Amino acid sequence: METVLVYVRVKPEFVNAFIEATLKNASSSVQEPGISRFDVIQQQDDPTSFVLVEVYKNIDAPGRHKESAHYQTWRDTVTEMMADPRAGVKYNMIFPQPQSE
Repeated sequence: METVLVYVRVKPEFVNAFIEATLKNASSSVQEPGISRFDVIQQQDDPTSFVLVEVYKNIDAPGRHKESAHYQTWRDTVTEMMADPRAGVKYNMIFPQPQSE
């Protein structure tokens, strides 16, 4: 399993539009066979700050996700909404233990 945390800071005037576009992407993403979780979280004391928590079942799944039409639509839609370029950090799952497929 691979977990990616994507840190996003959105321009204040685009918060609602970003949430709408991101929820569409997340809803489609969790339907992909290689994705275990796709959480969208918003910072309580800074509503312009978000983290996408993406948990993939295997090493190939992130690449397949980026090839999906819903991801590409999201990427193109939200690029101008971001105050800073998004930053993704990859992590290895320690707990809970990954389940064998």
